[in-house]
Amino acid sequence: MPDPHSSGLHWLYEDGIGEARAALVDDDRIVAARIELPDRLRVGTVARARLTEFQVATLDTGEQVMLDRRPAGVTLGSAITVEVTREAIPEPGRAKRARARLSDATPATGPDLLARITATGMPVRTVRAHEPDLLEQAGWSEVLDEALTGEIAFSGGALRMSPTPAMTLFDVDGDGPLDTLAERAAVAVARAIRRHGIGGSIGIDSPSITGKAARHAVAAAIDAHLPPPFERTAVNGFGFLQIVRPRPRASLPERLRDDLAAASTRAALRQIERVPATAPNRHRLSAPVRACLDAHSHWIDELVRRTGRTPIFDA
Repeated sequence: MPDPHSSGLHWLYEDGIGEARAALVDDDRIVAARIELPDRLRVGTVARARLTEFQVATLDTGEQVMLDRRPAGVTLGSAITVEVTREAIPEPGRAKRARARLSDATPATGPDLLARITATGMPVRTVRAHEPDLLEQAGWSEVLDEALTGEIAFSGGALRMSPTPAMTLFDVDGDGPLDTLAERAAVAVARAIRRHGIGGSIGIDSPSITGKAARHAVAAAIDAHLPPPFERTAVNGFGFLQIVRPRPRASLPERLRDDLAAASTRAALRQIERVPATAPNRHRLSAPVRACLDAHSHWIDELVRRTGRTPIFDA
């Protein structure tokens, strides 16, 4: 019987050390990449809290969430129940608090990454360290590099992706006729938005294009390649188009850039976990990664549990 995961749209899932990973793969290439960190307040979580400011609730765990509106008839200090509608979003300097709304539901933890991808109805294959690295074969490292550097190549040009607190901006560069470049860039941006899980306000800054037909072709390319829901503007005379999408959680670039040392450490542990038992067990790591491991000794404990041997780190 053929492997149902060998072709067609399917998820690859990996329960990694310090993070869970998932990739939606089609034709052996990653369509969407997701990373979830443990012990974070997830969308769908229903929790007991107290109203500590007019639109701020403090959960019993001590974490604060912003409420979608000021609760009518509820006094400060009153016990309430809330449901998380958006996870905390990391930003330079400070994070945006998670958002929530009042709820009558029974307290429960929101679905994790595995539950969410399973709920899509598409096949899910769990990938393990002793098996072929299907994530890497599909381009996992390349996607992480895109998220960290913001550099995304496409046929005839390149994008520079810049997450900011206000919006994620895509700047377009390339050669050839500007209308053709702008249309190709629109397809590349739509695919990058899906691949990196980007929500909120998104801007595409293309070269100025003239003519109603050319601007319509750019907008149509977004409509054809970006799954709903989203709203967008038309392309203005300066080549700028804005998209607004739901933003229930941080994008992959925001997740990785929030703590580069931790992201690099988790990636290094992923590689070390896959080293065959017969291979040398000495590893050279950068100083920031070594410091991060010192602060997360339980990650090393988990690596030893999984591999059966204690790694040796060279200075």
